[in-house]
Amino acid sequence: MLAVDSTTTTDERNLKLDSTLQELPVWTVQMESDNPGGELAKLFEQDPLLPGIILTKNHQCLGMISRGLFFEQMSQPYGLALFARRPIEYFYNSLQPQTLVLPQNQPIVEATQMALGRSPELVYEPILVTDQSSGYGILDFHQLLLAYSQIYVLTLTRLQKEKERARIARADYRDLQHNYTRLLQNEKMIALGQLVAGIAHEINNPMNFIYGNLNYAIQYVEEIMYMLKCYQQNQTYSEMLLQAKNQGIEIDFIMEDLPKLLSSMMVGATRINEIVLSLRNFSRLDEAEIKSVNIHEGIDNTLIILQNNLKAKPDRPEINLIKEYGDLPLVECYAGQMNQVFMNIIANAIDALSESYNVWKANGNLSSSIQKPLTICIRTELDSHNQAVIRIADNGMGIPEEIQKRLFDPFFTTKPVGKGTGLGLSISYQIIEKHCGQISCISKVGEGCEFVVKIPIIFENAAQKIVS
Repeated sequence: MLAVDSTTTTDERNLKLDSTLQELPVWTVQMESDNPGGELAKLFEQDPLLPGIILTKNHQCLGMISRGLFFEQMSQPYGLALFARRPIEYFYNSLQPQTLVLPQNQPIVEATQMALGRSPELVYEPILVTDQSSGYGILDFHQLLLAYSQIYVLTLTRLQKEKERARIARADYRDLQHNYTRLLQNEKMIALGQLVAGIAHEINNPMNFIYGNLNYAIQYVEEIMYMLKCYQQNQTYSEMLLQAKNQGIEIDFIMEDLPKLLSSMMVGATRINEIVLSLRNFSRLDEAEIKSVNIHEGIDNTLIILQNNLKAKPDRPEINLIKEYGDLPLVECYAGQMNQVFMNIIANAIDALSESYNVWKANGNLSSSIQKPLTICIRTELDSHNQAVIRIADNGMGIPEEIQKRLFDPFFTTKPVGKGTGLGLSISYQIIEKHCGQISCISKVGEGCEFVVKIPIIFENAAQKIVS
């Protein structure tokens, strides 16, 4: 006979949500089946906490006899006299007790559910636990319930913590969303500032031209008015010429120069009108909904706004522009948003060419820009999938492959601090994605860079793709 019990209680164990039966205390009290039944009574009397005894035959586990079942039978009439002197095996075979046997790696939560799923008369029966070496132990059902209650409390605590984390995460997400919205607004304001500066410069030139000629126009009109007054005084033509000459008025020069002056002022006014009209078309404030638009017109309006950036600067020569427009039908899209995409890509191409020129200049190698002037080429075509394809390429230094993979990531930029937020291409990617199109970058270091934009001609097809 072997009698060994675990001395560590469940309260002293650090249980986890996935704890198994291996972590719980078990009793390993064993007795050979040929011993008389009275020996069982002595063991139960010696230890009132003993939940049961493992019954063995030739040192092999035969089963288990629980305390409750044993005393229930002993309390029957003639029970003690019937089983006290007979072998325990006789008692076991006559009862055929149902024993729940579980492996020691069984999770405590699952084991409790299985134990509670037994019939009502067996619910409080102990459980037989086996290990990998075919060893057995008896687990008191109350110890199992105590462990389950601890895991339940631990689960509630963990759930409360997760709820708190979720609350904090939601608050952080709202803050992040607010900051992202604010960054988008800042990006738009930066782009707007650049546009305003370029437009102001473009408008300033014809305005200065008009303003400078306006004084001469006023002088010519005053001199003509003077000569008309002379006519009103019934002076002859000869007298009027003489009086005008005395006043320093050159009639022949006025007649020759005034039409030219008015014509040049008209050119300046027309240029201002074109710029304002292009700005209105670029913003498309009156076309917030999807409409069929001319993509080439949107590109041209964008180029007019960026015209000042294409001109020669103190740190680089003029950027040549090549337009190779294909035969595109009207495209259904959000015109203002598409113009924003063109603006972001072309502005980046201008910045890339400026940076490339400065690098070549710093390295003492301007042969590239001399033999191959700084150029932006814009090509359009209609592909076989009925998509409008817009290619915007520059002949700068190109983009390394590791940077190409992150071009459309939010806040990623290679520009110095204060020169860019890294949102321009990210916003462009979202706009093209909204149109169910694609935007990609093709570049090789030293051979320039090309952005390819593809959008469906008919927006309904794009909507169907979203649904599918």
